[in-house]
Amino acid sequence: MMEKLINMSFEMMNVPWIEQRKIQAQVLVPIVKAFQAELGEERANQIVASVLDDRARNLGQGFSALVGGSPIEKIVAGLPIMAAGDALDVEMIESTSDALDVNVTRCRHAEFYKELGEPDLGFLLVCRGDFAMAEGVSPDLELTRTQTIMQGASHCDFRYRLKGKESQR
Repeated sequence: MMEKLINMSFEMMNVPWIEQRKIQAQVLVPIVKAFQAELGEERANQIVASVLDDRARNLGQGFSALVGGSPIEKIVAGLPIMAAGDALDVEMIESTSDALDVNVTRCRHAEFYKELGEPDLGFLLVCRGDFAMAEGVSPDLELTRTQTIMQGASHCDFRYRLKGKESQR
């Protein structure tokens, strides 16, 4: 079942990620709100996060299998997919064989969820899966992010490192 869902996700790549997320939000936001009302926000969010983390990890694994190169090169290759449809403005800070530092300076996902009045759900449904996606791309890849636009920051600071490697600055 999960493999079929992953394959469908890759088939939908001709639909920009941002548009997929908007379509998903039409169903997910009311479902999550109903679960929160029934189970409490903390428990409902734990369940949703677990399911979405598994999906993001599987998508990362699937993407990794399709794209050659090192884990850092795979993340670089994925940036245009994530930014498609004018979804993100990305500023490249550093790119080496062991590290990738990018700032997202505009995020239409955040704009969309703020328009809905649901930035907390936006973080749950969009942002927090970035860590599981990185893990799926490679268990040797570590993502650090200290802030997001979705949570009110001026930019999202993505810092990818190969585990056990220091950046060559």
